Amino acid sequence: MTARPIAVVGASAAGLAAAEALRRGGWRGPLTLIGDEPHLPYDRPPLSKQLLHGSWEPDRLLLRTAEQLAPLDLDLRLGTRATGLDVATRTLTLDGGERLGCAGVIIATGVAARTLPGADRIAGVHTLRTLDEALALRAELAHGGTPGSGGAAAGEGEGEEGGGRRLVIVGNGVLGCEAAAVARELGHDVTLVGIEATPMADAVGTEVGELLAEEHRARGVRLRTGAVEGFETAPADPAGTGDPRVTAVRLADGGAGGGEGTRLPADLVLLAIGSRPAVEWLADPALDTTDGLRCDAYCAAAPGIYAAGDVARWDHPVHGRPLRFEHRMNATEQGMAAARNLLAELATTDPAATGAGDGAPAQERRPFAPVPYFWSDQYGLKLQAYGLTAGADRVETTVLDRAERRALALYGRDGRAVGVLAAGIPLRQLRALRAVVATPLPWEEARERIGAATAAG
Repeated sequence: MTARPIAVVGASAAGLAAAEALRRGGWRGPLTLIGDEPHLPYDRPPLSKQLLHGSWEPDRLLLRTAEQLAPLDLDLRLGTRATGLDVATRTLTLDGGERLGCAGVIIATGVAARTLPGADRIAGVHTLRTLDEALALRAELAHGGTPGSGGAAAGEGEGEEGGGRRLVIVGNGVLGCEAAAVARELGHDVTLVGIEATPMADAVGTEVGELLAEEHRARGVRLRTGAVEGFETAPADPAGTGDPRVTAVRLADGGAGGGEGTRLPADLVLLAIGSRPAVEWLADPALDTTDGLRCDAYCAAAPGIYAAGDVARWDHPVHGRPLRFEHRMNATEQGMAAARNLLAELATTDPAATGAGDGAPAQERRPFAPVPYFWSDQYGLKLQAYGLTAGADRVETTVLDRAERRALALYGRDGRAVGVLAAGIPLRQLRALRAVVATPLPWEEARERIGAATAAG
């Protein structure tokens, strides 16, 4: 047995999937899983939904219990941060100064929440990326609110006084919209602010985004357009000790949306302004860390160095360009693919440790070519999409039932259909739609197949 481990950096969904796939694939050597949070690997999508709502507790988010992890025989390093990687020697440096020489490395460090200057020194201003951050926001929301009161509109979406805390959400992408829905369901006064006028427009297009905007307004969410200029604060306590507490958000250039001008009163603020790939610790010039860790079609960033999940930007063999997905299903699938391809590479140099010396046929590396999938739950509305919806140069949306927010959208790029999104569509129809964009088709052919699949439903 080799003394050099395979190290998986990132105790995430992608990292856990990689570790399990390494063992299933026959890796007999040491296996180290490194995570900067103190928690066992957990699922992140419920943070902005069930956990924030309070319907789930943290233990329900665990991807595996300690007992379920035991058979993997992991060297589990929780609360440990990787601070460097020497690509030539495959040597990791950890935050305690330890240097760990590895047979191979899989990087699954994901992304970190973006923030605004000085926000970390203002009480009541939150981000929502980790379990601890979600619990902190949930605890503050629990100080006010009337569960079940979010179903009534508030004066054409202008909110209502009393009953809950005033929450301003900065960022009207997926995370901001999901958190807004939960906060309204809990009875809080919610203002959703975005640079773009239409929620989630970058991800789903303008027409689907407008349907979402209608639903949020109907539920009592105020929508504003503008960039944040700064925060207003008050002393945390009469003695003036501790961080000042947020009292309002100021928008630059007068904002838009009417009513309150440039000042949005706030008891709490959630910054949901996007994320950045967690690559700042990768300073080796052999690696390209522009918008994530650049990989080839096999998820390899360098010999013996692979990446998976939100951090990986790899050459998608079907779409013919580098892509990076921050989607849950992709994290698991790519973690497994990176592990399989790393083992195939190592089998040529250390067959005993990989199980390749048992007479089993050697595995070959395979390109990672998934059909991307994402979903978003807001109130009773479920959005589901296959393929690429962001960056489309053509979008065709069919609103099937405006009152029920049922719609179907087709997304194109360079004359081919590359993505499809459904809102309120039965599962049997959705499965048929996936096949339309699994391999990009000419636009008109895809339109015909979408129409046939919808009519057959």
